[in-house]
Amino acid sequence: MSRPGSKIPPLSVTDTQRAVLENWVRRRTTAQALAQRSRIVLECADGHSIMEASRGLRIAPDTVRTWRRRFLERGLDGLCDEPRPGVPRKITDADVERVIVKTLEEKPKNATHWSTRSMAAATGMSQSAISRIWRAFALAPHRTQTSLLSTGPLFIDKVRDVVGLYLDPPEKALVLCGDEKSQIPALNRSQPVLPMVPGVPERRSHDYVRADTTTLFAALEVATGKVIGSLHRRHRAVEFKKFLAKLDKEVPAGLDVHLILDNYATHKTPAVRQWLLAHPRFHLHFTPTSASWLNLVERWFAELTQKKLRRGVHRSVQALERDIRSWLADWNEHPRPFVWTKTADEILDKFATYRRRISDSGH
Repeated sequence: MSRPGSKIPPLSVTDTQRAVLENWVRRRTTAQALAQRSRIVLECADGHSIMEASRGLRIAPDTVRTWRRRFLERGLDGLCDEPRPGVPRKITDADVERVIVKTLEEKPKNATHWSTRSMAAATGMSQSAISRIWRAFALAPHRTQTSLLSTGPLFIDKVRDVVGLYLDPPEKALVLCGDEKSQIPALNRSQPVLPMVPGVPERRSHDYVRADTTTLFAALEVATGKVIGSLHRRHRAVEFKKFLAKLDKEVPAGLDVHLILDNYATHKTPAVRQWLLAHPRFHLHFTPTSASWLNLVERWFAELTQKKLRRGVHRSVQALERDIRSWLADWNEHPRPFVWTKTADEILDKFATYRRRISDSGH
């Protein structure tokens, strides 16, 4: 006679457990394995035997038996996957700290910055481990950004003056941001440009033939985004005076002109000063030294460079100038202003914080 097996303990669920199990079964984002385990427990809780649950769910009896037992032992937590054993951790917190401190506070003997290979050699860790640590803490020794603090004695006064014109322009006046984009080259590729086709980007040779250069004088109207431009082959006070005369002609006579410029010597010659005395409605405002970012026309020059000049092909400087004039006319058909948002106090506070950080670091 066969020996009877051990009696299987009954399985019951509380109302709270049943609600959770049914939610796991219905929810679309639940993992399929967890949903199946929830169905097993619900089948068994409804009084079905292991074999009945196995046939109804079309799974092996041992699978039903395993998750029924896990639920009896640990409840809902028993249905979740247990952490799997793996290789013990080899990199300690002290190792991570050592790499970070070395990256931030030291330099290799034979280079200006660390690489993953040189740091791995210096710390005795693998290159992949160094790479993971740097990514986790957003460290990139191979990258650098340029910065330059203005040393002009009237930096604060000029920032307040220029930003004040942006945020609170005077009445019955036009605020213009002026500058020159000098020596724009007319470049023709040494071989024909191959157009873009599906799956292949536009292709061009890296070398080029340079014809000549031109200079664009431009003044951006802060309120509307309209640009007054003038092209000249040379960049002297004579050409700048011609540009001022063009501004005088195009700006309505009843308006004062507040023109924001950088500190280029061409803007301050005796001939220019004499012209300004003869045209008292013009008021020049100069940005601080090394602070061209304060002039909004630089943002417009970036648009011109990105959308027209960088990938342009011109066989002559005449063709280049035609393209620039065409792009300028198209811009003025639908101009858009660049809106300045930061106040002078916000800018100066940020600079003060940056200076303190440099001072604290000992540089």
